Amino acid sequence: MIKRTFMIMIAAMICLTGSVSAEYKIGVLAKRGAPKALKDWGATAAYLTEKTGEKFTIIPLKFTAIEPMVKAGKIDFMLANSAFYVEMEKKYGVRAIATLINSRKGKALKEFGGVLFSKNDSGINDISQIKGKTFMCVKYSSFGGGHMAWRLLLENGIDPKTDTANFLEGKKHDNVVLAVKNGTVDVGTVRSDTLERMQDEGKIKLSDFKIIHQINDDFPFVHSTRLYPEWPMATLKGTDDAMAKKVAAALISLPADSNAAKSAKIVGWNAPLDYGPVKECLTKIKYGAFGE
Repeated sequence: MIKRTFMIMIAAMICLTGSVSAEYKIGVLAKRGAPKALKDWGATAAYLTEKTGEKFTIIPLKFTAIEPMVKAGKIDFMLANSAFYVEMEKKYGVRAIATLINSRKGKALKEFGGVLFSKNDSGINDISQIKGKTFMCVKYSSFGGGHMAWRLLLENGIDPKTDTANFLEGKKHDNVVLAVKNGTVDVGTVRSDTLERMQDEGKIKLSDFKIIHQINDDFPFVHSTRLYPEWPMATLKGTDDAMAKKVAAALISLPADSNAAKSAKIVGWNAPLDYGPVKECLTKIKYGAFGE
């Protein structure tokens, strides 16, 4: 009887004070591993918790976990590469609410590219010499660490699936860089900013590598491919629309000197960019939902 009375009192309190606070999960593609994803984006979750009054949690996801989590509705927001976004948009109706603005020495960058590289003493100087060599991408599903260079190779008459000695996955960006450095593979590709960030962390020296098909422009990271819009923050179809608008507004107003921006090494967030060029790239390489 006492227990029943206690439960009725709890129920009454909930009715009077409102429902229990929700928890929103942000699935983040852990391109350099789960610990790094938590370190980079944990402060963003704390920032959104403070701004919205609801709890936000970072859920680091492997490349292979993104689609299952979206399909099952086990996350509320998704922060993943631009290719994952356009695929999940087409298949499950996710919607971009903001595009991140990357940072390099204080410069704001809304786009990124892919870089092809070999060991500095490899003797590989141009794209044509990749034919017959071992080639490693991050994942076949990686945009900056796979699709961009894949398209570039096809445009130069090389199909990485048939014209290389082996077309491999490194699983993480760091693994690809170290595989090339250690001579495990001849050529690698990662997203722009990876080599510079690993050098800043003391893991490599840029001078260890030769950049293949380097594009010389004012973009501050070494790159071999054209540039594409940066990662978007996306809301899933079942996520509360009012909360999605709150998250978008909070991200776009994120100060560049905030702990969240500094931890993620970004300047902040922008209104969503046009992801048409990403769809075009996936169509060119006939990948996934765009390979039909």
